[in-house]
Amino acid sequence: MTTSHLTRITEPPGVAPGTGYTQVVAGSGRLVQVSGQVPFDENRDLVGPGDPKAQARQVFENLRRCLAAAGAGFEDVVKFTYFMTDIAHLAVVREIRDEYLGSVPPPASSAVQVSALFRPDVLMEIEAMAIVRE
Repeated sequence: MTTSHLTRITEPPGVAPGTGYTQVVAGSGRLVQVSGQVPFDENRDLVGPGDPKAQARQVFENLRRCLAAAGAGFEDVVKFTYFMTDIAHLAVVREIRDEYLGSVPPPASSAVQVSALFRPDVLMEIEAMAIVRE
């Protein structure tokens, strides 16, 4: 499937289909790499202590702002990397991700459960990679 300047391949030959992500995303343009975002607001206050949904929403809002600062949007994202202290939060993270992506197919992604992040009250950190049409 082609969306704007990106090609998305959900089921490459010989590879088991994924659920909730795209197996391959390719494109040409300017690379934008967004560092892992955590659920802090602009004052560095934690949003949603103990609430994975509130934390995910803040993380995706931070990602949106970072992408916009680079002239990109969620339609340009080719990969998310999720770091979570509990992989059970993945369904909630994907729900919020889909709200932000709208009708854009989900990009390639990796999800990793970690034993801890840099603070015990931070439940997740999410990185994004985008390719912006030049």
